[in-house]
Amino acid sequence: MKLNELKAPSGANKRIKRVGRGPGSGHGKTSTRGHKGQKSRSGASIRPGFEGGQMPLQRRLPKRGFNNAVFKKEYAIINVSDLNVFENGAEITPEVLREAGMVKKLKDGVKLLGNGDLEKKLNIKVHKVSKQAEEKVTARGGKVEVI
Repeated sequence: MKLNELKAPSGANKRIKRVGRGPGSGHGKTSTRGHKGQKSRSGASIRPGFEGGQMPLQRRLPKRGFNNAVFKKEYAIINVSDLNVFENGAEITPEVLREAGMVKKLKDGVKLLGNGDLEKKLNIKVHKVSKQAEEKVTARGGKVEVI
């Protein structure tokens, strides 16, 4: 196969709709916009949810019930396997993790998850810890302290 023999598969290249090119084209006069109305005008764009001036549905419905978004806690997550970069017997705190670049923002605290394997004995101080992560750290002779 040569470059001059390359050809697009059938159906890949579709002819563009040429509007406003006279009555013989089938897309003349109104150029497929219909007669009058907001959408027929030039520069017309209607934002999503706009109902022609009628009060939009999202504003007609009452706001009721409890929303937990205000009280939601978001933790910076660190996995057990990520801690293998520290030396044996090191004490790991959220500040140490931040300095090492493993956690960008502390948010509401740091949570230790049990993904991967730990090969070192470490003393870890975090805000939350999963059961699996705690088992892996203690199996290596380390300690986990919840701040």
